[in-house]
Order: sequence, then C-alpha cells, then structure tokens
Amino acid sequence: MKLASLRVVPFVAAILLAAGCSSLNPFASDKPKPAPLADFKPNAELVALWRADIGGSGPYLFEPAVVGDSVYAAGEEGDVARFEGGRAVWRVDADTRLSAGVGANRSLAVVVTAGGVAIAYDADNGSERWRSDIGAEVLAQPAIDGELVVLRASDNRLIALSARDGSRRWIYQRANPPLALRNFSGVLLEGNVVLAGFPGGKLVVINAVNGGAITELSVANPRGSTELERVADVAGTPVAGRREVCAVTYQGRVACFDTSNGNALWARDFSSSVGMDRDARFAVVTDDRDAVHAFDVYSGASVWKQDGLARRTVSRPLIVGDHVVVGDVEGYVHALSRDSGAFAARSRAGEGPLSAAPRAYGRGFVVQGRDGEITAYELR
Repeated sequence: MKLASLRVVPFVAAILLAAGCSSLNPFASDKPKPAPLADFKPNAELVALWRADIGGSGPYLFEPAVVGDSVYAAGEEGDVARFEGGRAVWRVDADTRLSAGVGANRSLAVVVTAGGVAIAYDADNGSERWRSDIGAEVLAQPAIDGELVVLRASDNRLIALSARDGSRRWIYQRANPPLALRNFSGVLLEGNVVLAGFPGGKLVVINAVNGGAITELSVANPRGSTELERVADVAGTPVAGRREVCAVTYQGRVACFDTSNGNALWARDFSSSVGMDRDARFAVVTDDRDAVHAFDVYSGASVWKQDGLARRTVSRPLIVGDHVVVGDVEGYVHALSRDSGAFAARSRAGEGPLSAAPRAYGRGFVVQGRDGEITAYELR
C-alpha cells in the first residue's frame, strides 16, 4: 500500500494489523525486494534543469508546490523555501517540525506543524503573515485558492481558513468507518467548490463558501466480510477535466463522473493507494502492485499496462506531454510513453525514495525525495 497505513479503532487493532501484515505497514523492515530495473532503449531524455535541498521528510510525505516559475518546498525539520531556477529566493525556518508539504498561490505559502498549527508566509519575501491553531494532525498539502485555505486533518475533517488572517471559516466532517487508510491525500479546491475523497469510497463536492455538501458520488462501495476487506477509501487527490471528475479507491474502483449531473461515465474494478492523473485522452493510475495503467478517459477502455516496476513502491503518475512520469523507492524517475506505456527514459533523482507525486513545472516536472533533494526535470 506504499505510503498508506491503517487507522483503526480501537488502537490495539492497529498494532495487531501492523505487526501481522507488513505489506500494510509502510515502515516494515521485511518489505519484498524491488524488482530489478528493466533494460530498454531510451527514445527520450530526462534532463535535470536544477537541484536543491530542503531537508528530509521523516515519517511524513512532503510534496512541493508549483506556482508559475516558482517551486515552494518544505522539510520535516522546519525549513520552508521558494526556489526559482534552483536558487532560493527566500528560505525561512519555522523553528518547529512540519508534517506536510507547502500549499501555495501567488500570495501565500502555507505549511502545517506537527503540533497542528498552520503557518502562512508571504509568497514574495517569506515574511510570516499569520498562524492558526488547527488542533488536529494534518498530513496533506494545504489547498489555496483566492481567499480560502483548506486543510485536511488526518481524521478526514476539512478545515477552511481565511487566507487573509487565518481565521476559521468552516469545518466539514462526516462519519468514518472503523478501519480506514491513514493517507496523505489532499483536496482539490477550484473556485467555489472543494472536491475531496473519503473513506468508504465517497467523493464529495463541497461548497467552498459555507462548507456544505453539494453532492456525493460513490466511486466504490465497501464489500467483504471483514473490516479489512471493506476498506475502500478514495486514494490521492481527485482529478478534474472540463466536464469530468475522476477518482480511484483502494480495494474498489477507478471511475469518472459527469460534473453536470453526477452520473458515472464509467467505472472499473481497481485498487490504488496513491492516486491518478488524467488529460484529455487518458486516465493513468498506479495500482497497489506498482503497475501503471492507462484507460480511455471517456469510455474506461483499457489502453495499456506497464508492470515492469513491481515492488518498486511507485508514486502517483503525472502526465507530461507525450509521457507519463513516476518515481520509485530507490529514487529513480521513470518516463513512459503516454500512448503505449513503454519505457522511454530513466534518471536517478537521489538516494531517497520518491514517494511524493511529481508535480508539473513549466514544460517538465519537479520531484521531491524523502531525503529532501528537489530536482526539476525536462523531457527531451
């Protein structure tokens, strides 16, 4: 399940699950050995544009944020920085441990401390603008749009703050099943709506103004005779197109919905704990056996499957032009042909695992390893 672990009530059950099934424990020492790297003839080149360092991730998952030509990044020890062309425009020390990557727009860069305090920095110069005590653990990158900052707590509450002063605007909460993924999935905030996936396979559209639920979509329905078998949580951040929104669950399905009426366009049985990406032609998803799949985004028909990365703890995919890029547990970046799934290029970004998803950056992308090394790439 890669970077997802399990949150169980009561706590004793969590201990038993982690001890009894190492495949569900991301920090287990007896993980299967990654498959050897496949030989192939490259037909593209991954060119490293620049590299920088921000500090390691520890037990957390830190994703960079890209705004125009700027990359905002943070590390567990408290460093927060804005990079342009590999040069630090500003760098500050939050003087406390952090638990999630930066959320940013052209005005603010927001991080959350391990103690549950959101800190907002001025995007231009790194000066502190405000602090807000959330009173909850936050593992996912904050979402920022306009005057709103939305944080996802590890108990799946959504907490909305004013981007102006950090004051609380609303809280969205729903009942959780006894067993759920402890995941690092964020939310999609666009204009007046928030899209968020939840335990039980639900994708909820929320009014960003007041926090009220607009509609609820069923990506998958839990099934099985035990609570473990019934885990069917939405994995990763939902992805939206002009008229479609797509999501994938663990032990459930991958599905796309028509945003005008909420009807399912298609659904396929599937299991992922890291999530998906999409463009105008394809929906690409990494499954829980580290195979990368491409589906026709309108019909759900299977287009290709690349299973040459078995046991390599493959990240959520990102579509970059004519390629799909993923990271793996040994710090390699793999570029696949978007049309066929064949290996096209490979590069090692660092020694640490590339657990965080690649983020689009200009004509390329940027990755942040668990060792804190940030690398910006372009495909040529």
